Amino acid sequence: MNTEPLMALKSVSRSFGNNLALDNVSLEAYPGEVHCLLGDNGAGKSTLIKTMSGVVNPTEGEIHFGGAAVHFRSPRDAQDLGIGTVHQDVGTIPLISVARNFFLGKEPTKGWGPFMRYDSATANRIAIEQIRSMGIRRISDAEQLVGTMSGGERQALAIARALYFGAKLLILDEPTAALGVKESRIVIELIKSARARGIALVFITHNATHALQVGDRFTVLIQGRVASQFVKGEKTREEVLNLMAGGEEFDSAGHGD
Repeated sequence: MNTEPLMALKSVSRSFGNNLALDNVSLEAYPGEVHCLLGDNGAGKSTLIKTMSGVVNPTEGEIHFGGAAVHFRSPRDAQDLGIGTVHQDVGTIPLISVARNFFLGKEPTKGWGPFMRYDSATANRIAIEQIRSMGIRRISDAEQLVGTMSGGERQALAIARALYFGAKLLILDEPTAALGVKESRIVIELIKSARARGIALVFITHNATHALQVGDRFTVLIQGRVASQFVKGEKTREEVLNLMAGGEEFDSAGHGD
């Protein structure tokens, strides 16, 4: 495993009024590894994602990226550093093409000045190349409407887009939550593919089976606190499920193993 984390949260807390959503959370994300963030609804996963991606700032604690402390003024700051976030609904627009979705807001152009126009040939070629690089073979026409793609294929589009535009850390927010078994398998393979490229991944899920299939490091959150942290092979699926349910190990685990 890598020795230096790409991103490290150090004793991060976040309050909203009197509500303590995150309480003294520390975790690390390493290049070429998948850090699974596990927890039930209300565990604090969403607030943690927003903190890592620059949507909200910690009330206490520090975020380090690339070895230096960082302060995000907006999600754009996080994106500029190479932090990409893919949400459960992916954020694609169903009634426009694969290529248009891939380059949304960053369209390649040709010509100059008043003659500048969208370069559809370049956009189509790159979009298909990048999606295929993620192992998706069924999509061959970049003019195809995204609404005709499956859930797994849309995840592939979103992940390929984030990597193409320079993501070093990829935060995946419940990417398998609304998918069936076959589509979930596609997403698990996408995660493995991104890890093989040396990307640091944070995989947020409440599905312990999916997490254990692909995870290298694990953090279990309960009520905004770290119930347990462990690496691959240290806990069984049953132990993980017990932790996520707030089982007896929580009290003894404290703020982490």
